Amino acid sequence: MPSENPRHPNFPVPGGPELRARGWRQEALLRLLENVLAVGENPDELVVYAALGKAARSWPAHRAIVETLLAMDEDQTLVIQSGKPVGLLKTHADAPLVIMANCNIVGRWATAETFYELERKGLVAWGGLTAGCWQYIGSQGVIQGTYEIFMRIAERRFSGDLAGRFVLTAGLGGMGGAQPLAGRMANAAILCVEVDAARAETRRRIGYLEEIAPDLDAALAMIDAAVAEKRPLSVGLVGNAADVYPEIARRGITPDVVTDQTAAHDLVWGYVPRGIPLETVRRLRTEDPDRLMRESRASIVEHVRAMLTFQARGAEVFDNGNLIRSHAKDGGVEDAYAIPVFTEAYLRPLFCRAIGPFRWMALSGAPEDIHAIDDLVLAMFPDNRIVTNWIALARAHVPFEGLPARIAWLGHGERTRLARAVNGLVADGRLKGPIAFSRDHLDAGAMAHPRIMTENLKDGSDAIADWPLLDAMTLCASGADLVAIHSGGGGYAGFMTSAGVTVIADGTEAADRRLARALTNDTALGVIRYADAGYEEALDEAARSEVGHIRLG
Repeated sequence: MPSENPRHPNFPVPGGPELRARGWRQEALLRLLENVLAVGENPDELVVYAALGKAARSWPAHRAIVETLLAMDEDQTLVIQSGKPVGLLKTHADAPLVIMANCNIVGRWATAETFYELERKGLVAWGGLTAGCWQYIGSQGVIQGTYEIFMRIAERRFSGDLAGRFVLTAGLGGMGGAQPLAGRMANAAILCVEVDAARAETRRRIGYLEEIAPDLDAALAMIDAAVAEKRPLSVGLVGNAADVYPEIARRGITPDVVTDQTAAHDLVWGYVPRGIPLETVRRLRTEDPDRLMRESRASIVEHVRAMLTFQARGAEVFDNGNLIRSHAKDGGVEDAYAIPVFTEAYLRPLFCRAIGPFRWMALSGAPEDIHAIDDLVLAMFPDNRIVTNWIALARAHVPFEGLPARIAWLGHGERTRLARAVNGLVADGRLKGPIAFSRDHLDAGAMAHPRIMTENLKDGSDAIADWPLLDAMTLCASGADLVAIHSGGGGYAGFMTSAGVTVIADGTEAADRRLARALTNDTALGVIRYADAGYEEALDEAARSEVGHIRLG
């Protein structure tokens, strides 16, 4: 039975043993759709995160998706175009149940202005990365990636530990909300600036944020005390980062680590310019979006200039994937790209081996199913330091949001072995229900984004979008349950293409085959992508794992 959801009472968390659909595969995808709204930022508007990332294009479209999932058979495929169901096709039992393409706009027309026009006409919806394909699991979905970034910085700059170090960041929305908990888990004293008091309070209430300071002086005093005591602490400050960052720099204070995860990708619906009250900004989004774009870009200029000041003073400064550097460069900050992006700076060696943000969700709604899989992961991968460390930390610190879920950075072969073993637990009745396996779109073979995932690739192939398209086709050929192709909307328009996948472990032999094919081929293509670009780690992984990489000459 669905459970109560204090955050969004009209959007209960799904769960229980009862089927409403004609099979667990259909039921699973329906529950994932329900779940992204249950944990979303603004479910009344179908917005899951990032200001505009939607689960469906409209409420009529949502209702039609739900009705179709309830009525369809396993040998049919639901086709979704930018959040709207457009067809139910007769395919076969090994075909995907759902295929979707969200916000893919032809190259020369892929601009923010075109997106907003199409969105106003009701012709398109942006799916974010994991919103429109129903794979978002709350802030936990990005928390391990954020933690791993902090730990790579700790290893590189601070003898392996952030104890006694000051981390400055901003943004406590659906993506940025993971930062305070990840920073505290990395032993840092982390200050998170957030313009919306309600968002800060939400992160405090669910346990991701410890304190909310009344003003900057109080916030810095809390941080100073924690740094002196080498005590982990997360502090929120309600304010505008474009005001707060320059003020901290003006005072001569230099944090050890600086980043930002505001919704800077979207100058209208995401970023809030300084000097304009939040309520006024909300009104201007429809009344004068051109003014908001100008004001937001001007604020981002000051925001990034402060980050560059911190960098010049010796801080470790990085772009967390929100296009803030791109908007700053457009606003006249010529050296904006002196700030590196997190993927190139810290995580690319992992991606070369297809190690990335894998995730699973307990469709029963029972936390004990996730706890049992935690035990399985520890038993199966005792020598994987990243994973064993993360499972211990997650058990101690990471609360569940919506359907109980876990994320762990597993690589080629590991994902398949775990998923098939879990499918066996479902078959034996040792779990209370099926498990949905998915991953972030920011994965080895799944994303082309020259300002995030593929910036400064070794062979110069940053802007080639063939790889996520090939990934989606490979996943369809491999029989995944849901396959999605997404491109950017809002400020991300024209910047990216990605692919997403969900495969359901329902305990059947057919599920075992789907998991084996889809998860193995997904990561194999990731290894091939980086091997093709000439990365030694990927070439080594390709040879070691026999992924089928073809080399010329």
